[in-house]
Amino acid sequence: MKKCLVILFVLFLAKNYAQEKNFVLEKEKTKMDVFAYKTGVIVKFIDYNLPDIKSSFGVVVNTRIRKVISGTIINYFFQIEKSGQYGKSIASIEYSDLIEASNALQSLKIELDKDLLINSDYLENKFTTIDGFKIGYYIQKGKIGWYLSLEKSGSDNTVFVKDVLLIEDSFKDAINKIEELKKN
Repeated sequence: MKKCLVILFVLFLAKNYAQEKNFVLEKEKTKMDVFAYKTGVIVKFIDYNLPDIKSSFGVVVNTRIRKVISGTIINYFFQIEKSGQYGKSIASIEYSDLIEASNALQSLKIELDKDLLINSDYLENKFTTIDGFKIGYYIQKGKIGWYLSLEKSGSDNTVFVKDVLLIEDSFKDAINKIEELKKN
């Protein structure tokens, strides 16, 4: 009887551990995942290319607006795509998050002047959306570098940009295109 109880207890623990392990491995869903990858619904993607962003290291980063029609619901995403050595990294920034990131960019530009006065060896200041897209800058030995981090995790998903105006213009182009598409 004791052996049976011990075996049942061990099996119970093993089953719970296996379920916990599977839960940890499951990828956290982004707004794009939740909206665009539903089952039982017809989903249509329509892309509108925007000007590329040129990074500090000569890598060309493609941008576009992706209109997603899921059943009868329409949503818009600003996508930034970087091809790397091991694949592609894509940020899909939902319209309301894009507005928030654009506003945060303006705040970061203002804070940059204050941060330069700190005179530290290294300083980083960034904004992160709920889906893990990051925009920010770092100051290292008096030199400023702006960056976009396209995904929460993974390698080769960061885009370094010399001039913040390139990012600002890209955000403005995306917002304007989405607003134009919403009117039609």
